[in-house]
Amino acid sequence: MDPRSNPFAPGAGSRPPELAGRDEVMELIAIQLDRLRRGRAARHHLLVGLRGVGKTVLLDEMARRAEANQFVTVRLETPENRSLPSMLVPTLRSALLRLDRGQAALTKAKRALSALRNFASAFRLEMGEASFGVVPAEPGVADSGDLDLDLSDLLCLVGEAAQERGAGLALMIDELQYVPENDLGALIAALHRAGQLQLPVALVGAGLPQLYGLFGRAKSYSERLFIFNEIGPLDKASARQALIKPVQQEGVEFRENAVERVIDLTQGYPYFLQQWGAQVWNVAQKSPITRKDVSEADPLARAELDASFFRVRFDRLTPRERQYLRAMADLGDGPQRSGDVAERIERTTSQCGPVRDSLIRKGMIYSSEHGLMDFTVPLFADFMRRAMPDLEID
Repeated sequence: MDPRSNPFAPGAGSRPPELAGRDEVMELIAIQLDRLRRGRAARHHLLVGLRGVGKTVLLDEMARRAEANQFVTVRLETPENRSLPSMLVPTLRSALLRLDRGQAALTKAKRALSALRNFASAFRLEMGEASFGVVPAEPGVADSGDLDLDLSDLLCLVGEAAQERGAGLALMIDELQYVPENDLGALIAALHRAGQLQLPVALVGAGLPQLYGLFGRAKSYSERLFIFNEIGPLDKASARQALIKPVQQEGVEFRENAVERVIDLTQGYPYFLQQWGAQVWNVAQKSPITRKDVSEADPLARAELDASFFRVRFDRLTPRERQYLRAMADLGDGPQRSGDVAERIERTTSQCGPVRDSLIRKGMIYSSEHGLMDFTVPLFADFMRRAMPDLEID
């Protein structure tokens, strides 16, 4: 069929044509945001799941909805090895300039901009002085150099500025597992303080399963502030909807056994559904799409994933890290005991510790239970067996 009309969107973070199976979690988040904006007690939300489940898409959708509901949003994607203050300063500046609409000279937005300048100076962050115009400095506010204290001061002042405009501030932060633990603790403390003052400051974050442990270590009271929403593969009904609705809008049908086969191959993961859907569309000559079309598209979809989704992660690995992951894959799909992985490459668990810890920091594996390791990327064990046909032990 005409590739120009292909309705599927397999790009990283691209919104699928049919956002199926996520209405409940989006409504839960919307309720909490509404409560915060109205000055009522509410908890913050974290979207937790493996790669390819659509966390980034959900975060972007919630940011869009929050903007339409009187929130100013700050959207961040956390890279590795970068401090939280260095990312917050320019984005909060942008948010404050939106809140400061040229009314009285001494608005709370202007006071927050002053605090932001102090904060940037205390943590030696480049801002560009001209960007603050004639905002006067206010000594003693967000300028101590203690991140816990200063970030609390700053977020509370930004919250007051939003409240003054009848708005709210929503921090939408992706890849939260890369935020350094001390920075994460300071962010949690700042959100806690803003909540105590009934300020409309919200966090909707997304990250890998290690967020459970990270938040608990950063602040012991995290579980009382946050709702952890586990985002997994779609159930069969939702996966079917994600495949059928987009093609129906183009006047095309799927045979039922073809739909079942795509769901089996993709295990219901949204990113993979988009990838297989796109390849099946390009292979099919006419409607209805058949199981034979799916069979012909299968190697094309895998090749596309190998060249992009999987390869970009594989290329970041050291030889020792690749060996460790290949040993996990050699033991089979699903979680593996760290002791068994070490034994497979003829090392002790303690000898493998640095490599295992590095893979966790890079977001390649996580501890699903005590002593068990699993991939954060679905179907990655299969890819490792293709990329490295033999496990070499040195």
